[in-house]
Amino acid sequence: MPLPLLWIGAAAVSALAVKGLADDRKNQQRKRSNSFCAQSLADLERHESPIATYPTDIFDTVQKVAPEIGAIVCCGVGGVLDHTGIWVGDNTIIELDGNGLIKPVSPRRFTDDRSGKGIFIACDSLGKPLSSELSAQNAIEKIYQQQDYHLFDNNCHQFIWQCFQPNAETITTFKSLSVNIAQLFDRVIYWDLCDC
Repeated sequence: MPLPLLWIGAAAVSALAVKGLADDRKNQQRKRSNSFCAQSLADLERHESPIATYPTDIFDTVQKVAPEIGAIVCCGVGGVLDHTGIWVGDNTIIELDGNGLIKPVSPRRFTDDRSGKGIFIACDSLGKPLSSELSAQNAIEKIYQQQDYHLFDNNCHQFIWQCFQPNAETITTFKSLSVNIAQLFDRVIYWDLCDC
């Protein structure tokens, strides 16, 4: 008999945690619409993250943004990981696939076989994509090349970062990519829903 009560208690705690995350996201969106939100990294308080909002299919995203050439896009994988690519125009995203092939895909194909339903774009506080046409060109030049893919050591985030900074240090996580992009553009990052 105590086991069902334990499950009910765990469900209640989970519901409170989800509500808290939803409230945090709403507060962040409210702050964003306010002219007092941090735009550059220098505007951040010491304890604040350069990543204002992460991509999420769970909570509503108010801001929808049209992609620009060289914008970083992402979608969810298994509710735990994120997959990244570069928007290169003509309804095309360049990605490093899990088999190591760098290839162009449509937005629909980018999310196929992945759990995320939405595509998100790294933007500044004003909803402008953080993009680089040179990075898009770097990605295009690598189409159909094969890399030694490794989930932790040589993944899609590393591929994207190398398109932006070809000789930079290796990165392995979505958070590292986001922080490095924030530093490169000197902007706080908001992962906004792609209007594509």
